[in-house]
Amino acid sequence: MNTERPTTERKALAINLDPRRYGSFAEIGAGQEVVRWFFRVGAAAGTIAKSMSAYDMSVSDAIYGECERYVCRKRLEDMLEHEHSLNLQRLRESRGDTTSFFAFADTVSARNFHGTNECHGWIGIRFQAHPRDQDSQIIMHVRMLDTENALQQEALGIVGVNLLYGAFFLNHEPDQLVESLLDNLSTRRIEIDMIEFSGIAFRHVDNRVMSLRLVQLGLSNAAMFSADGEVLQPSEVLYKKPILVERGSFRPLTHVNVDMLRAAQERFHAEADVEADEVVSLAEITMRNLQANGDIDLRDFLARVDVLAASGMTVLISNYFEYYRLAAYLARHTKKKIGITMGAASLCELFDEKYYTTLDGGILESFGRLFKNDLKLYIYPLLNRDTGELTTVDNLEVAPELRKLYRYLVDKGCIEQLDNHNPAHLGTFSREVLRLIQTGDDSWREHVPAGVAAVIEERAFFGYRRSAKGTQTKVSTLPVPLNAIPIMSSSVPV
Repeated sequence: MNTERPTTERKALAINLDPRRYGSFAEIGAGQEVVRWFFRVGAAAGTIAKSMSAYDMSVSDAIYGECERYVCRKRLEDMLEHEHSLNLQRLRESRGDTTSFFAFADTVSARNFHGTNECHGWIGIRFQAHPRDQDSQIIMHVRMLDTENALQQEALGIVGVNLLYGAFFLNHEPDQLVESLLDNLSTRRIEIDMIEFSGIAFRHVDNRVMSLRLVQLGLSNAAMFSADGEVLQPSEVLYKKPILVERGSFRPLTHVNVDMLRAAQERFHAEADVEADEVVSLAEITMRNLQANGDIDLRDFLARVDVLAASGMTVLISNYFEYYRLAAYLARHTKKKIGITMGAASLCELFDEKYYTTLDGGILESFGRLFKNDLKLYIYPLLNRDTGELTTVDNLEVAPELRKLYRYLVDKGCIEQLDNHNPAHLGTFSREVLRLIQTGDDSWREHVPAGVAAVIEERAFFGYRRSAKGTQTKVSTLPVPLNAIPIMSSSVPV
């Protein structure tokens, strides 16, 4: 079987030679780099109804309406709506029976002359998969990583052609479509940190799974979505906001997870430089956690996300196992206060030098990166059920050679104990709750929020089985490769 990826030229030519495809290109900010491919390879007259750029803000506003920012999702959607509607109005009657119309748009901030701007852009396509079909749409956000403007323009043109080719020829295989977006490119040149599918051709697509695919494939190091399943663009959500993160497995979400975040929020909101109503709170799951048993179990991933959604939490999927890398990622989006809450056991692991052997400066370098932006750790106590003692910031055991470093960070206020916790929840351990769920012991409900319990029972998450009084139902928890499972809507029981 030939697995060779088609070149950008071959993709553009394949589109030009497809008699069904006809539409408009509207590009702002980095030249007409996408449509240029279609002119270059020939036969463009059969594909391009119109190509335009509206660089002047007044001209752009006159065409697409006023907008606070010109490189944003709203501007992209206004462009797609305007251009696609014009195509349908002008051409549907004359050629609608044989033509699948489309509108491609991008609004981009490529590297300026002084190199002082954020290099990113919004790219999208609205299209008909078949003549007279209802509309479908793909939009995505990219970060351009090349250091030269010309190279950024080149990369933008290639990823744009990939998007068009994927929309036309791979719309029935969204998993392959996502994987193809960086054909003839590399993650050193383009990062795709948000993608959203909508419309009739993608009615079975769960965008949370597509977000996971971005991170799994290395197209992005992080992806984010809201409690209602909406895909979020991280820089827009986190821009100039104080951020509080709780990392966990959330398998399942327990009272401890909720109480830890509540206690940390109380302390974080009380910080002198934090506006409580601006704080963005995130539940973070790392790829390493999702892959703990080998391949990603898609059912397990959606179960975790759905129980977090039941508690109204915004989810961040990241490839930042090391906390200092997570801190650097968050600091890229904000200069405001950043907080991370964790249990005492996680704090103990943080001071284990085996995790920093790849850094020249070892644990000192990692802590320098972690705390350089005034980041603070909020620590939840750990109960020893045999002795009844609590492990806290004050009595945490660290290696003798690190005790002075640890004490320095505590005295400096970088590490703070959460003494406003609820003692009633300290005896809850997620692994035990998971075992109770899988063995049919109803006592697991005592350890999770009511909304979470209802979702677990209704959808048979985490290998749930009814108690001995009811029908015994066991759901397989064996890991399944991500590409072996249909990408179905979250409304379908999994």
